[in-house]
Amino acid sequence: MEAVLRALADESRRTVLEALANGEATAGELAALLPIARPGVSRHLRVLREAGLVEVREQAQRRIYSLRPQPLAEVDEWLGRYRVLWEQRLDALHTEVARGKHERRSTR
Repeated sequence: MEAVLRALADESRRTVLEALANGEATAGELAALLPIARPGVSRHLRVLREAGLVEVREQAQRRIYSLRPQPLAEVDEWLGRYRVLWEQRLDALHTEVARGKHERRSTR
């Protein structure tokens, strides 16, 4: 999971993943989304492949990339433990905000 988190830390790689969430894309199509030179795009794609986030297949002279959602599901599962804490805190905040609104209406 550490390789996945490192891969997700980069904005360009997140852009690639967001594009692939909509369907397969060629390396050229993905490169057009990023403001960097083609070798940099290749390095980002390699990092994503090595982290298991994307897979590639060759079709004639083109490389077609697709998203592998399983590593993201594993990160989501891990984050779920912390999400519960935040949900409890946000629920408590919501209660306090609602209580404050109610008290303001009562004093008018």
